[in-house]
Parts: sequence; C-alpha cells; structure tokens
Amino acid sequence: MSLQPPSVDTPWTGASTPQADPAAAESAEKLRQSLLRASTDPALDQATRELMTQALDLLQVTTAQKDWALLRYRALFDAVPDPVSVLAEDGTVLDLNKAGMQAYRRGREEIVGKNINVLNPELPHDHMGPVWETLNRGETYVIEVTNMRGDGTRFPVEVHSANFIFDGRKSLVAVARDLSGRHEAELRYRELMEVIDKGIVVQAQDSSISYANRAAMRIFGIGEGKRIAEEMDLERWRFVDPHGREMPTEDLPSQRALATGQVVESQLLGMYHREHRQLIWLTVTSVPQFAAGSDRPSQVTSIFSDVTALKRDSALFDRAQSLAHIGGWEWNTGDDRVYLTDEAVRILGPSTTPENLEQMLASLREPDRRRFRGAMQQAIATGEGFDLELQGSRMDGHPFWIRVIGEAEATDPATPRVTGTLQDISVDKRAEETLRIQARTDPLTGLMNRDAVLNDLGARLIDPVHSRVALLYIDLDRFKTVNDVLGHSAGDELLMRAAARIQGAVGTEGLVARFGGDEFLVVCDATGDPAQPERLADAVLAAFADSFRFGKDEFSITASIGISRAPGDGVRPQQLIQNADIAMYDSKHRSRNGWQAFTPELARRQQDRLQIETQLRRAVDNQEFRLVYQPQVDLRRGRIVAAEALIRWENHQLGELRPDLFISHAETTGDIVRIGSWVLREACRQVRQWQDMGLGVVRVAVNVSYRQFANDDLAENVRAVLDEFQLPGSALELEFTERVLIEDAPATLKTFAELRALGVMLTIDDFGEGYSALNYLRRLPIHGLKLSQLFTEGVPNNRSDVAVCQAVSAIARSLGLGLVAEGVESEAQRQFLLQLGVPVGQGFLFAPGLSPDEFASRLRSPEERVSNG
Repeated sequence: MSLQPPSVDTPWTGASTPQADPAAAESAEKLRQSLLRASTDPALDQATRELMTQALDLLQVTTAQKDWALLRYRALFDAVPDPVSVLAEDGTVLDLNKAGMQAYRRGREEIVGKNINVLNPELPHDHMGPVWETLNRGETYVIEVTNMRGDGTRFPVEVHSANFIFDGRKSLVAVARDLSGRHEAELRYRELMEVIDKGIVVQAQDSSISYANRAAMRIFGIGEGKRIAEEMDLERWRFVDPHGREMPTEDLPSQRALATGQVVESQLLGMYHREHRQLIWLTVTSVPQFAAGSDRPSQVTSIFSDVTALKRDSALFDRAQSLAHIGGWEWNTGDDRVYLTDEAVRILGPSTTPENLEQMLASLREPDRRRFRGAMQQAIATGEGFDLELQGSRMDGHPFWIRVIGEAEATDPATPRVTGTLQDISVDKRAEETLRIQARTDPLTGLMNRDAVLNDLGARLIDPVHSRVALLYIDLDRFKTVNDVLGHSAGDELLMRAAARIQGAVGTEGLVARFGGDEFLVVCDATGDPAQPERLADAVLAAFADSFRFGKDEFSITASIGISRAPGDGVRPQQLIQNADIAMYDSKHRSRNGWQAFTPELARRQQDRLQIETQLRRAVDNQEFRLVYQPQVDLRRGRIVAAEALIRWENHQLGELRPDLFISHAETTGDIVRIGSWVLREACRQVRQWQDMGLGVVRVAVNVSYRQFANDDLAENVRAVLDEFQLPGSALELEFTERVLIEDAPATLKTFAELRALGVMLTIDDFGEGYSALNYLRRLPIHGLKLSQLFTEGVPNNRSDVAVCQAVSAIARSLGLGLVAEGVESEAQRQFLLQLGVPVGQGFLFAPGLSPDEFASRLRSPEERVSNG
C-alpha cells in the first residue's frame, strides 16, 4: 500500500495547528513497527493478522495526513507577507513566520520561546491584560506600536490580534503591518499640501480649524506668527453667495458637507473681511471624512482657489461689492474711456454714467480732481500704485468721501490702462469728524475747548488775511464761593449757564471757548471794527447783570475781562492769552465786573508782580520780615486788652512793601504757609519777651491763611510753638477768614476742637465780607468775630454800613461770641460802636501798628488812654 498525499476532501481545521514533536514521531514509529511485525506474525491467526494490517494502513494514512497538514500550515504561515507570530497567554512567542524573521532581522530561535518584549522592550509588564480583555469579548485587538529589529533599529507597526488554538492551547495570532511606508507617504502628502497653489483647510465637527496650508494662509492674508483660528473667527467675516446675498453660516460648503456627509463641489463663495474691508472670491470644494466605524463625518477638508481677479469685471462681483460699498473702475488711456461698475456709479452719483475721465472726475472737488489725475499719471510713469482719500458731492447735493486705490496695467505699453477700486468711506469720515468735534469740544459747556481755541487762534495769526484778531479773557467773579458753598454740581450748573450767557452775548461775532475752570476766551476779528472787542466785553458784562438762582439761594456772579489785540499785544497764541490774562487780573483787582485792555504799563506791573514773587520766596531766609503790633482797646475805658500782629516786609531791592501788595502773591504761590509759620513763632517769641520784661501775658492775635488751616498739622504746630516759649494757650488768638465756615468737613471741626483744647482763642476775621455761612458758624467752637473795616468806615452816616454792623452785632450777641471792630478812626465811630454794644476796637484812633518797644511803652502806661495822638 503506497502513501499518497491526503485528498482535498480530507477534513482539516485551521483553528488547531499541528506542530512536529520528536517524541510523538518516535512513538508513532514504534507503533508502526509493532503493527508491521504483528501483521506477519505466523503465530497469529489469519483474522488477527488482517486486522493488524488494516491498523497499520490506517496509521500510515493518518501519519501522512498529519505531515501534509504540517507542510500546508507552514507553507501558508510563511506565505503571509507581514510578520505573523503566535503568542501564549503570558506573551511567550510560540511561532514566527519567515516574514517576521526578515522584518525583525533575527533567527527563529532568537524569538520563539521568548516573551514578546524581545520585539518591543517598551511594552508595560501588564500589556497582555487589555489584549485578552478585548479578545475575550470576541473582538479583534488593534494597536500601533514601535518594534525593534535585531540591530536595534525601530520601525512602526499596526498589530491586529485574534483568538487562536495552538496545539490545543489557548493562544493568539498577531499580524504586524509595517507602517514605515505609510508614514513616509503621509509626510510626502503633507509636503504636497504645502506646495500646492490651492488653499486647503481641515475643520473638525465643531468647525474649529485643525490645519491650513500655506496657500490658505496667503489667500486669507494671514501673516507669520498669527493664529489661523483667531484670524478665521467667523465674527470677522461676512459671506455672500454668487448673487451677492449674505449667506448664513449653515450654508457654507464645509458646514453642508459636515451636515449631509456628502461632497460639496465647486461652490462660488464671497468672503468680506470686516476690519480690512476687503472682499475675496473663492471656489470651494468640501469633502467630509469619516472615522472608522462612524456614520457621521469626523472632519471636513475644503480645497479652494482664489478667483477674485476673475470676478472683478462681472456683474455678480459688482453686486456683492455693493455690500461693502466698494466699486470698480478702469481707465483706458488710449481712447480716454472709463468703465465703472454699478456700485461705483452709485457711490459717485452722477446724473449719467461717466464715459470718459473728466466725466468721472466731475463729482470730485477741484483740488481732489488734480490729485487723482496726478496720481494716475504717476502710476503710468512709474508703475507704482496709489491710495487716495477724496471728497466730492453727488448730483443730489449729498457730500461723500471715497477711498480710491489704483494701479497701472502694462498689457499694452502704447495704451496702458489704470484700474482700481473706489470705496464709500463717508460713514467712517463722519465718525472721525464726530470724534474730532468731541476732541475740540468742552464736554460740560459744549463750547470749544482749550486745545481747539489754541489751534484756531494759531491758524488765524499765521494767516495774513485774519491775523488782526482780538482776544477777550473772561474770568468769573466769586465762582469759587458758589462751588464751595453749594458743591461741584452747582458749580458745573453755573459754568453751563455762564457759557450760555457769554455765547448769547457774543453771537456770531466771535468764537467762544472754555479755557479751563471758570475762565473763558472770546476770539473776534478786529479788522473792520476796531471797537468790536470793547463792545463785546460790554455785552458780556451786561449778560451777567442778572443774578444766578440755585433753589432758594441767589448769587450775583459777575465777570472780569482782559482784552489783547494782535499784532500789537502779541503774534503768538500764548503771548496774546498771557497779555489778556494780565489785563483781566488788573480788572479783577481794581473793581471786578469790568474790562481792561492790555497796556505796556500792565505788563510792567505784571513784571513787578513776578519780581515780588521771586523775592518773596527768599524773604524768610533773608530775615526781611518784621512784625508790628496794633493795640486792641477797650472802647469804653481806653485800655489795651490785646494786640494784633501785622507783618511788614522790607526788601533790599524793592524797599518796603505794604501787606496788600505781597500777601495775595504769597497766597497764590503757597509761600504764605512758610510765612505764616514764621509770624506765629515770632509773635509768641515777642509775647515771651514782654512777659520776661514784667509786662504780663499779652494776648496777640495772628492771622492764619486758609492754606495753613488746610494743613493737617496746624494744631500740632501751635502746640509746639506754645511749648517752645512756655506760653499758655490764652496768650494766642488765631484769626481765620470766613472761608473756613464753608468747609463742612470733620477735619475742620477736629482742628478747631484741638486748638480750643489748647486754650487758644479762635476768631473769624472780616466777618460779613464773604459768604457768611451762619449754619456753620454756630457749629464751630469759636470765641468771637471781627467786624470788618469795610463796614465800620461808613458809620454812623452810611445807612447800609450801619445796618450791617447792627446785624453782625446781633449775631455775635445771640451766639454768645465776642466782637472786635476794625478800622476805628474817629470818635464818632467809637461812640456808635459803644452804643451798639461792641466792647473792643482797633484802629488809627488808638494807634497804628507799633514796634515791640513802642507797644511795651504803651503797656507800661495803663493809666494813659491809648490814642494816636
């Protein structure tokens, strides 16, 4: 019986693979020899020998089938082009095909029988867990890993694993697909995408952009370093369809491809950039892409071309550009023909469509026509483009602004063409004009502001036709009183009303501006009417004749005006303003509610003021100040009860100056704080000296400026000076102006309380001159009032002064305050004040300011009535 290969009908299962086993082969051979001997053994009967022969034939057939199966398995196993391995449950390699040995560049004995880690050392120790978990669910396990060759080099593979029975054992078969070629193909594909001249954009399901090639970045105008996702934000773009209608986002090709899962081919699309104001046209094809096992697109790839140039002359392009108010134009220099798109014609607004250049330019202003012609000639000559902003007006009279961009096209050197776009930018220009007006306008009053009037005045002064201008510098009198008493809201209301009155008085004869604070300027032309500035000044003063009412309060607010003229008083804005300010300052100090024209004499006086201020800063250090002491006298008995310290200044350059000449300067410059500190200390030093001379403790009144009072350390300074000279607080009297009455602040009450606690006497000086805030007066812890010389000088003959003195005296009595009358110069005044109940007075009737020695002499003769004689 010959051995033949098993027939094709011989059953065989690929799920269980035989494997050559030397021990099994030896056992099979022994069985065959035994059966052979038994089949020919004469000791056995014929039936038994035939049975042994049949068994031998069956064994030989079975052995042949097994060998053939092994050959067929090995042939198929090794025929697979990808590396295939059989792994035990613990990851031990049970078999490996020829492709695997070639791919890993190792012999079979180097892999079979070893753990799979020999091919991938980076695998975690529990890497078989997730594999079996997947296979036990009846699924195929797929993973991408990097395997290692025998020489240590690595290569990427995609491994597919499935259940397998090997020699009766539970195993798995793993097929590894080498991905090196695919990765190289992907790299070449990516390089191709970068060099192709069509734009390519890949978007995820949420429309976010995951990739854009260089062509896409160039078409969209996105420079290096900028983020594609930010630049392509849908809020920055408007989309239009081929008919020029705005497209909703869901109609975009990429969105339709994602929504339907179908390719959207060659759709024409317009994209308008809101910030750059540029329109581009694209033809777009969007291809949806699906992830494995998904029925919905996971991303979409859009491929597009820029067809803007092809659309420039089409009606569709013209209609779409109308959305952005952009029109196209072309000028053929050979036949002087112009072509305008419909939107360009609408923007220019001619009565008929222009056919030549002059008709096109007719809508522009003449200066801008010349600019446009010159720019086009320059473009033809040099090949350079131009970008202009021009003004014109349509046939219906509506003005417009346009932006014109153009360049020469050298298609035919003999007859070049100039083409470009024009865009209606009227809205933007109106917005710019609004901002410009806002930048020139005072927000409170609506008048021109400081910068605007300076620019306008400067422009007039350099223009020979308009250089003879006059300037009125207006300052409101007593504005600060209203602002301090009623608050800033009332102050703002007063400024608005004052501005309206000034504007009404000036009318169209000048420009009115708010220069700052409560100061206004009027600029007028003095060429035709030399008296116009003075006439306008009188009109402004008349406008302030009526008082201003705020609720129940009524204030008489007037104006002080200074006038300067160009070119006599200056040829520069600051010079004219400075000289008008000098004149205004003189008017305010003379009488208020008036005007003063600038003169060289005023300039000289201003120079004197500057010189005073300069010398004043060094006066304390140079010991140029001295104090004199005017007695305060018991009006009935004539004896001295106190003194007021009065400052005198003698400068080595200016000579002796009256206090009314330098105190206001010191207040303005702030030097009054330092001077006041010197007066306080010097007065206390003198009181100490008189006491040491045995003259007792003389109370001396010292004036305190508001600037001193506003400092946080006034009470502490007074305490320190009293301690330095070992004086009681009763030796010092501090006189404040009425301004402290309107400072309704906790700090004011605190300072007064601290001073009173020191024993210092507190008095309100010149009571009745300012705004007498009686409500505040009753709350402050003061001791007395001083009746101003402004009112005592008219008694007993002036009825108004008599009434004021009676009122102040009544207030003092009702509040339990002491009262001292200033400026007592006649016996009639003394008698009037005595009858009024005023106990103490000072003035030339008794004595002027005395030197310390003269005052001491008066103290030594108490029996002698103090008088000037």
